[in-house]
Amino acid sequence: MEGREPFLQGRPDLSVDLGGIRLANPVVVAAGTFGYGQEYEELLDLSRIGGIVVKGTTRHPRPGNPAPRIVETPCGMLNSIGLQNPGIDVFIEEHLPRLLDRGATVIANIAGDSVREYAEMAQMIEKHPGVAGIELNISCPNVSHGGMHFGSDPALTREVVRAVREVTTLPVIAKLSPNVGDIVSIAVAAQDAGADALSMINTLLGMAVDVDARKPALGNVFGGLSGPAIKPIALRMVYQVRREVDLPILGGGGIMSTRDALEFLMVGAGAVSIGTGTFVNPTLPLEVVKGLEDYLRAHGHCRISEIVGAALV
Repeated sequence: MEGREPFLQGRPDLSVDLGGIRLANPVVVAAGTFGYGQEYEELLDLSRIGGIVVKGTTRHPRPGNPAPRIVETPCGMLNSIGLQNPGIDVFIEEHLPRLLDRGATVIANIAGDSVREYAEMAQMIEKHPGVAGIELNISCPNVSHGGMHFGSDPALTREVVRAVREVTTLPVIAKLSPNVGDIVSIAVAAQDAGADALSMINTLLGMAVDVDARKPALGNVFGGLSGPAIKPIALRMVYQVRREVDLPILGGGGIMSTRDALEFLMVGAGAVSIGTGTFVNPTLPLEVVKGLEDYLRAHGHCRISEIVGAALV
């Protein structure tokens, strides 16, 4: 049986190539849900996660949006954090060395107010070895400047991806927003501009109301909905993009179990990202890694790539 030797000799091969980023397994933690890993490193071995996409980082520190910034919903969570972060200098000087010391595969998530700012941050990261790739946040719905603005128009998407592509040799991942009419056109624009991979999806714009106070529950009025409620939408979008675009896809949205991760892989994602699920179960990423390995063994597969796209029709 050709190609089965690695399985017969030992564990299934979970390694994947995400647009030039070699991951030991396809399970990545999503930006904005894992911080810089500090809160989790006493709970799980960061080196065993396929990759860590760090918190969305901007050129200068940001205080974020006014409180309240989190609302729990029946099937997920609304957040309007607003990219609160210490700025790229602190990421490079403090958080990156610590993550690398823990053996983590680090993907930097950057968000800019302008195309020039995205390129400037990519150049700064390029000078510091250790980052495996750059995820462009062109999809955050919780900021008044930048974010989703760049990911809602194919021309702007093309402009920011191309600007970053021109200044870095690192793999570039464009993180797409579901808050658009035609996500395929945005994905095509990112591919045309030189992106190496796509990350999808970010949160869906929503809101909640405090009926006792008779006002919006979030200080920013609107927030991004994540969690199990958005999984069917995320699966549909990954499926649609997979059929039209050749780039590797980091797929996620409401992954709470191994079966959820399998669904994303089977509609064409080459790797998966876990976000809200880590708030419920901090060890979920490693449980999913183990679950994928068990699934491959149970079904006689020796490589994770054998099931990618299995549900495409």
